[in-house]
Amino acid sequence: MPLVAHTALPTFERLRRAGDNVTPLDRAVHQDIRELHIGLLNMMPDAALEATERQFFRLVGESNQICQFYMHPFTIDALPRGAAGHAHVERYYETFADIQRDGLDALIVTGANVTGTDLSKEPFWGPLIEVIDWAAQNVTSTLCSCLTTHAVMHFRYGQPRRPLGFKRWGVFPHRVVARAHPLVNDVNTLFDVPHSRWNDVGQAQFDAAGLKVLVDSRQAGVHLAVSEDLFRLVFFQGHPEYDTISLLKEYKREVLRYARGEIDAYPPFPDRYFNRQVQGILTEHRERVVAARECGAAVPELPEHLVVPTLDNTWHDTAEAVIDNWIGKVYELTNRDRKLPFMDGVDPDDPLGLRGQL
Repeated sequence: MPLVAHTALPTFERLRRAGDNVTPLDRAVHQDIRELHIGLLNMMPDAALEATERQFFRLVGESNQICQFYMHPFTIDALPRGAAGHAHVERYYETFADIQRDGLDALIVTGANVTGTDLSKEPFWGPLIEVIDWAAQNVTSTLCSCLTTHAVMHFRYGQPRRPLGFKRWGVFPHRVVARAHPLVNDVNTLFDVPHSRWNDVGQAQFDAAGLKVLVDSRQAGVHLAVSEDLFRLVFFQGHPEYDTISLLKEYKREVLRYARGEIDAYPPFPDRYFNRQVQGILTEHRERVVAARECGAAVPELPEHLVVPTLDNTWHDTAEAVIDNWIGKVYELTNRDRKLPFMDGVDPDDPLGLRGQL
């Protein structure tokens, strides 16, 4: 069933124009369909704020077909924002106090930009811990994306992330390694996931924390894992929410950073993303950018019109299936009053009834 456009957030209209199923509030309130209220703690910087909204809203809206989805975006006040980002948040986002008062069925927490190597020094650190601790007692399941996975592994499980020494960047093949778990039920056993990160939490660290790895990659490492109760916390280390062009946009930003002298090395191609023809086009573009930087000339435009038609999306259908499974279990475990599973006679340490099966 659809996302419900219960606020004036522009993301709803952009998704509707793109063909996604979005229902106006006045129509939704007259339909006798179960509601689910999903929070989105969006910690992304201004440039990616609205794109991240659309990516996660779309994944949720394309999933479970038996309920209406009310999305509740909020953020952390301590994060630095420009005038436009602040205005967007001020106008369309809820506060954490609103979220605590009204409650949620499930929560998604995005990644964030960092300024140093120690996550505990970042402005989001304390407020993020507060949200995660609140959700542990009040939300059926919390999905942690990328940087948030690293932060939670650090402050809750004592497993700090480790620098890779390079940027793991591209689209990588992954395999389901624990097929009995409901989150990967009927999911392709081999599928792609985009990654974009300089740091890693490895298999041994998840094992040491008593967590269960569900999806892994020889090239990219762990992608999907779950908490010791197998559902209350869900960890993504990759970016299955990415649009087809997300890595291209990121590549373009890195090229512009190089052209402005903000970084010394020209960015490499994301792995398994550009075909050979595009790599040739972008290699020629690189030569022009390097020459422009050396002589202080204007930077040539990246030829996106030649690149976009060649890009393939090999991850979205599986990402949608995993989110569908996640939402389905939230729906099953959460009643209309948004009580937690243990309030309905479900074992809080094993809400899925999988003890001994995995």
